[in-house]
Amino acid sequence: MKIRLSENFRALFYSPFYATQATGAFAAAGVEVEMIPSPSPGAAVAVLRAGGVDVMWGGPLRVMLLHDQEPGCDLVCFCDVVARDPFFIVGAKPRPDFKFADLSGLRFATVSEVPTPWICLQNDLRHAGVDPSKVDHIDNQTMAENEAALRAGTLDAIQVFQPYAERLIASGAGHVWNAAATRGLTAYTTLVTRRDVLVDRADELQRMARAIHRTLQWFAKTPALEIAALLKDYFPDLPTPLYAACIDRYRTLGLWGPDPIIRREGYDRLHAAMRASGALSRDVAFEACVDTALAEKVVRSTKV
Repeated sequence: MKIRLSENFRALFYSPFYATQATGAFAAAGVEVEMIPSPSPGAAVAVLRAGGVDVMWGGPLRVMLLHDQEPGCDLVCFCDVVARDPFFIVGAKPRPDFKFADLSGLRFATVSEVPTPWICLQNDLRHAGVDPSKVDHIDNQTMAENEAALRAGTLDAIQVFQPYAERLIASGAGHVWNAAATRGLTAYTTLVTRRDVLVDRADELQRMARAIHRTLQWFAKTPALEIAALLKDYFPDLPTPLYAACIDRYRTLGLWGPDPIIRREGYDRLHAAMRASGALSRDVAFEACVDTALAEKVVRSTKV
């Protein structure tokens, strides 16, 4: 029986998921996976809960939010992939001595498409002694619109992920002021399922985790140009050399985890940011949202 896997949305930092499919790693692990696109991140959660798919990939943030609203919620994260924050602050001019306080008074735009980047950035500001409420920011434009605005000179700095950052850097129109991945582990993207599926289809999900584990190892050592060439159909409008440069920058930052085990450190850092922002009304235990048993078995048993 197929595992129906929901693609949260198309994004370059999800490349290991696409590689798992493209390299045949799922099939090699003995599991058949059908990738199903979701119209939006929120919709992916709803479809998973309704049984329309068996597994989705997405942010632990959404799982925490549901557990906060519904104690006893049945969603659980079980396989890690994106272990750090993939966003950057890119400025129009070089600022090698950037400090978060520098954002005050600038024309600065944050991400509007998803909530996690701004929630995490707010906590970076707090840790730097900056009140997020004092940082004026534009929050109603897309990353594509903000990229164009930075090029046009109507913004001083923007918050974006790849390939927006790399495209700006390559053209000389943008300069990295901060890479969010440098704050440390931040649980960003995992495989998520329902507790009943985790129990009833444990063998298949363990095979999925094994495929992810092998892919993460392959992804860490394979030349970026080779990866970009293999996955070019997922991003047909992105030049292969630019795609490779995006992969190299992310790998240097340690964006993708070394294995599929979700670390408590990354969960706690995201949880703290959500609590500080008011996104969570109470503490939500790691054990309520995360089950590492299958991933741990994979790491113990798989020779890579």
